[in-house]
Amino acid sequence: MSIQRILRVGGAVAAAVVIGAAAVNASSTGGDGAEAVRSRLTTIVPAAPGGGWDLVGREAQNAFREGEIVANNQVVNVPGAGGTIGLAQAVRQEGRANMLMVTGTVMIGSIIVNNSSHDLQDVTPIARLADDYEVVVVPDDSPYQDMGDLAEAWREDPGGMAIGGGSLGGTDHLLAGLIASDVDVDPQDVNYIAFSGGGEALTSLLSGSVDVGISGYNEFSDQIEAGNVRALGVSAHERVEGIDVPTLAEQDIDAVLPNWRGFVAPAGITEEERAELTAIVTEMHDTPEWAQTLERNRWDDTFQTGEEFEEFLALETERITTITEELGLS
Repeated sequence: MSIQRILRVGGAVAAAVVIGAAAVNASSTGGDGAEAVRSRLTTIVPAAPGGGWDLVGREAQNAFREGEIVANNQVVNVPGAGGTIGLAQAVRQEGRANMLMVTGTVMIGSIIVNNSSHDLQDVTPIARLADDYEVVVVPDDSPYQDMGDLAEAWREDPGGMAIGGGSLGGTDHLLAGLIASDVDVDPQDVNYIAFSGGGEALTSLLSGSVDVGISGYNEFSDQIEAGNVRALGVSAHERVEGIDVPTLAEQDIDAVLPNWRGFVAPAGITEEERAELTAIVTEMHDTPEWAQTLERNRWDDTFQTGEEFEEFLALETERITTITEELGLS
């Protein structure tokens, strides 16, 4: 990449962050309290438009509107550093009750890898919404027909197997480490090439720059259906309806990794305000529009709130911390 392009990209990202921060602050000038949530709600998406977190925010916005749950829901994108810039914005809104932020698996890994000064203990858990799953793919002309073929070649030359995926510490990277560990490849020997998202990873895969691609299934689905890439395994507990691909577990690989998506709110809100946010997200979850969202995107409905979600977050943070340590990222 040329210096000029680096400066352009860097400038665009910086501008997006500034614009997003300004929009967050501008949208939070209304009154606080539980009664304000249904009249005006801001959702921070800690990523650029077009990705998985953005899809969650936009689909929820539609369900809020169609279900007549929230009068005005504004979605604000605050991209950067695997979601940790958006997290910092949410932390700075302490005490603001009419705000949610989309979060998930990627953010936990990014908090660790980026040595973020904030983590999910600095916000208020509201709800886990759904699980998306990762898929391992290879070009159609690849010699690897299944995960057994890939694992055998990987053990013979760990560094020679280039694996493309999203950001360092993200779900794609974590899954590569989990698979490596289970097939007797040292996770620190994984030759992982990080891209800004599944689209760039796919381009690199199709051009032959990497041997294997890992991303969310929806990122690769069109190319899988077109026959340009071959899906070898999905990181789910069991077969996902609508995805005709064996799980990694079916191929004797213990690497289950859901890419969960959920909502948190700023810290410092009252119990009444938290209850109201939980109520409106629960109502959103129960709409026909959200049911259609789950089906259309092949997401598993893993809805949790309250103590159940808090316990999940603690266990997930512990698990991802262990994986990042094995990968030498923390």
